[in-house]
Amino acid sequence: MENMRKHGRLLIFIVAYNAENTIESVLKRIPIELDDFYDVEILIIDDSSQDQTFARSELTRRSGSIPFKMTVLFNPVNQGYGGNQKIGFHYAVNNGFDWVALVHGDGQYAPECLPQLTEILANNEADAVFGSRMMEGSSALKGGMPLYKFVGNKILTTFQNFLLGSKLSEFHSGYRLYSINALKKIPFDLNSNDFHFDTEIIIQLFISGQIIREIPIPTYYGDEICHVNGMKYALDVCKATIQSKVQRFHILYDRKYDCSPVSQEATFSHQNYSVGRLFLKELDAPSTILIIGRFSDTLKNELENGGHAVHHLTGSLVDSEQNQFSPIDYLVILDDTDLSQRPDLLVAKLRTFCTFQPDCKIVLAVGNIGFFITRILLLFGRFSYTRKGVISLSNFRLFTLRSLKKLLSQNNFHFDHVIGVPIEYQGLFGSHKLSRILTFFHYLFAKLRPSFFAYQFLVVARAKPSLDYLLSSAVRVSAEKQAEIAKSDTV
Repeated sequence: MENMRKHGRLLIFIVAYNAENTIESVLKRIPIELDDFYDVEILIIDDSSQDQTFARSELTRRSGSIPFKMTVLFNPVNQGYGGNQKIGFHYAVNNGFDWVALVHGDGQYAPECLPQLTEILANNEADAVFGSRMMEGSSALKGGMPLYKFVGNKILTTFQNFLLGSKLSEFHSGYRLYSINALKKIPFDLNSNDFHFDTEIIIQLFISGQIIREIPIPTYYGDEICHVNGMKYALDVCKATIQSKVQRFHILYDRKYDCSPVSQEATFSHQNYSVGRLFLKELDAPSTILIIGRFSDTLKNELENGGHAVHHLTGSLVDSEQNQFSPIDYLVILDDTDLSQRPDLLVAKLRTFCTFQPDCKIVLAVGNIGFFITRILLLFGRFSYTRKGVISLSNFRLFTLRSLKKLLSQNNFHFDHVIGVPIEYQGLFGSHKLSRILTFFHYLFAKLRPSFFAYQFLVVARAKPSLDYLLSSAVRVSAEKQAEIAKSDTV
């Protein structure tokens, strides 16, 4: 510990509920050596216990037997295991601590391990450190963990690692230390007040790109009373894990998992059936392409490497003062903001653009509100606005294939064809092969019936010849014919 930061502020936060028989022992087991390296404070929050937990804690504080500054609080209304943590973490953030260590008042997690756990955070080796009971084979069973809990822990952890792509030995340890900077980056206040708060905060740490380390700790099960409903807890954990994973497809949305540091700017996927790839497959001969709005530099490079001339109009076509462009083969809008917010204005602008370019193909990427998962959700009276996707937070208008065709046809456009775009399953499972198989079969279903199975539509349409174009064509051709007649009369 020689290289350890010596002046950081450490809050040892003890969650306590009906712990009158153990709380004083837990306090006395906190290693005094911590005071040599950190500015240590202990916070106990009694979550409305029905015994003398608060009185025991307060009397211990007053006795001066604990060599650290202590604060003892009492929740007048029980906040639950997760709710109590929220209050303690909020206290740590507001009071300028560097790290917070979560310790249980029932003594199940050994306070003696705090120096080793804290050292990892103090050396900036991780953003969170967990004490794991499952890293050393069957040691948890030897420490008194019931077999059904051991097996349940293993099953749930394996399931969560599989979905989240993580490698934790245990998701369900309550012995945790967090850097305050890590807590500031996640909306932990939106998490459940129940026991699966612990799962939700792990998921948030992963989504926000933070590093979690584990070290083995001893397991101790005494005569403490377990307040966890095992079956309900398992269901809540599975639900939270699946919800967070599905959210990346922008079908379901929960604000608590919206903490990714990755920009929401348009990206280009290398999957074979992504919007970008399907548009590339649409092109055969080298073409002149105008792309409107957001798109990725990777897509531009792919197009240019394929021999296509690419022009880019940033921002909105509706707000653009340009009404005429050089002749092009494709006008591409992969960002559906204008279509979902101002469809009539966008279509009118496209009509103006195509006044003298009836052969220009219009390519639009549109979310499908008729997607079968959305229909199922509506059947149960729900759907979610998401960051992007079928129903994004910017959507004012939503489209089925039929309603989209109607919008275009009523404005003198006709469909060339529509391509059903599947969900990109890449990253859903640890197996990329399985993800590719799922994407391929989804693509086949979307091809057979895009109105029902397509996650998005890639629509290719053309404007019907405008009256200006037809009139100018008639004038031009008439002049040519008149010249021919005049020439024949002179012969």
